[in-house]
Amino acid sequence: MNDAAADTPGSPPPTPWERRRPSRPRLTPARTPLSRERIVDAAFDVLDRQGLDGLSMRQVAAGLDVTVSALYAHVSSKDDLLQLMYNRLFEGVEMPEPDPGRWQQQLRDYARSGRRRLLAHRDMARISMAHVPFTAELLPQVESFLGILRTAGLPDRIAAEAGDLISTYIDSFVMGETMWQGRADRDEHGVSADAGPDWSEIAEEMRTYFASLPERDFPHLHALAGLMVTESADERFDIGLEIILRGLASYLPDARTGTAPDDGEPPRVG
Repeated sequence: MNDAAADTPGSPPPTPWERRRPSRPRLTPARTPLSRERIVDAAFDVLDRQGLDGLSMRQVAAGLDVTVSALYAHVSSKDDLLQLMYNRLFEGVEMPEPDPGRWQQQLRDYARSGRRRLLAHRDMARISMAHVPFTAELLPQVESFLGILRTAGLPDRIAAEAGDLISTYIDSFVMGETMWQGRADRDEHGVSADAGPDWSEIAEEMRTYFASLPERDFPHLHALAGLMVTESADERFDIGLEIILRGLASYLPDARTGTAPDDGEPPRVG
């Protein structure tokens, strides 16, 4: 040992109070337990970014930073996940007490809120059209909806068909308007455009085209050119809904003309 090494002080022993102090544990962030709710939240994130065609269990798992197999402890399949997403649409929805004096307004409110819920998430109308609402979670909604129709006085056959008719109208309308918006967001090569034409521009082009048709060959298209396509999707939705509601009202007992059978069967044609 040389002199330099001999003059170098060694490490002091730990102090008594440090010997008694437990070592500080290494802190790691706690992982939030996986649940159906978190999986559905992550699925909506993927849906809004990539659409239904891009929604996969692998993408959902990646968003949660878990393995795909971990998802299956909470959902049985992708179809099960889609059903849970569909059920989520109705969480917190409160159906009104049936009021025979306001049944049409109650159905208007229901249809408009249903459209808003579908528009809140990309491709949700496609998911809705693929899933019937007859699940244990949604049966109370179906029961209340049918109650509005029957309390209004509609025949049972008409009430039974009207529920599916209105739901299909909402789904198909939203699916159509989102498809048109998707077209407007892409250029002629199918590439996403930064500033595609909005609906008002598309509507004006269609009206101009119909008006330019020869009146002799297309008298009705020419006459209705200014009315065939409205700029407001809200207006188009409400007009279509009003046609349905007025048709349903024709089946009420005090609106019958004697051409409809007493059991609510639609009049025979031909």
